[in-house]
Amino acid sequence: MKLLLDTHIFLWFISGDKRLPKGMRDSIRDLNNKAYLSVVSLWETMVKYQLGKLPLPQSPNIYLPIQRQKHQIDSLPLDEASVSQLVNLAQIHRDPFDRMLICQAMEHDLTIVTVDNAICAYPVRVLNRSSHRDS
Repeated sequence: MKLLLDTHIFLWFISGDKRLPKGMRDSIRDLNNKAYLSVVSLWETMVKYQLGKLPLPQSPNIYLPIQRQKHQIDSLPLDEASVSQLVNLAQIHRDPFDRMLICQAMEHDLTIVTVDNAICAYPVRVLNRSSHRDS
């Protein structure tokens, strides 16, 4: 399975945050799956870091690529075909970063790993809490 990690999922994964359901963590670690982090998530993280809303141990331009590589998560660039999907996207989710992740998932046939239930309203595969029941 090709997994596109929502920004919060990536941050929870690299920090060992207990909010990340075990089933999601296991899916990301599963060598039969391929995990991706969009450059859109890097952009979102850097914006939040600059606004003082996201503390990190290092500047995100240093910390995030190191963590992505350490955890064998590939970078997903933003391409014109993905951006073009916006014209087909219903106005359900207001967050522009999440909307672009949805477009990338649609364009590249990816499964979004998220706890954001609003994403489930779109025609994309989603790995969320209801997909994995953890003990």
